[in-house]
Amino acid sequence: MLKVNDIHVYIQDSYIIQGVSLEVKKNEIVCLLGRNGAGKTTTIKSIMGYYHPKRGEIFFEGKNITKNRVFENVRLGIGYVPEDRRLFPDLTVKENFEVAFLPPKEGIEPWTIERIFNEIPIVEKLKDKKAGELSGGEQQIVAIARALCCNPKLLLLDEPCEGLAPVIVEHLGEIILKLKKHITILLAEQNAHFAMKISDRGYVIDKGKIKFSGSINELKENKEIQERYLAV
Repeated sequence: MLKVNDIHVYIQDSYIIQGVSLEVKKNEIVCLLGRNGAGKTTTIKSIMGYYHPKRGEIFFEGKNITKNRVFENVRLGIGYVPEDRRLFPDLTVKENFEVAFLPPKEGIEPWTIERIFNEIPIVEKLKDKKAGELSGGEQQIVAIARALCCNPKLLLLDEPCEGLAPVIVEHLGEIILKLKKHITILLAEQNAHFAMKISDRGYVIDKGKIKFSGSINELKENKEIQERYLAV
């Protein structure tokens, strides 16, 4: 579904992403792991279209999207939950959903408000609350639910666990695993314990370069990689 082929990304004069390649297949959860500042968010934003690689290519469902703008990728079927969630704080949860809806893509079951409430019941309980009044964990769950309103085929999650209590992180993992039945997910995360529980495959990034790629079982067994790059 997604193929990132040897991308090199500069932000102003800083050489951030130095030849990253990765793949995500349909109905997989793939994690991109690394410490703070390793290049995870820049990789996700490059896929989404916020940054355009100087070299390398990005393909989504076989289509070259390397130079696409963000709105073009959203229309193609890429959903994005940024690190800071970016909800509209003065709108209710339901209103946040309503402004985000896009027509469904061919070949996928449409996401409606009713379907979202059914898949993520906690969201229905929050529907009339203003987004700015929610806890951090509630905001994260609502942000993921809002991304579904764009009817994506691929969901990019950037640091969903950041700043959340362990009990909320566990609930978030249950929600993401439930969504796997319906959508493909690329997860950028610093919390390796969380990511390795729910992912099928993983990549480890450090200083803008991929240091490991393989199955989650292979990553769990590779203590050297964990100690050197993940500090777990």
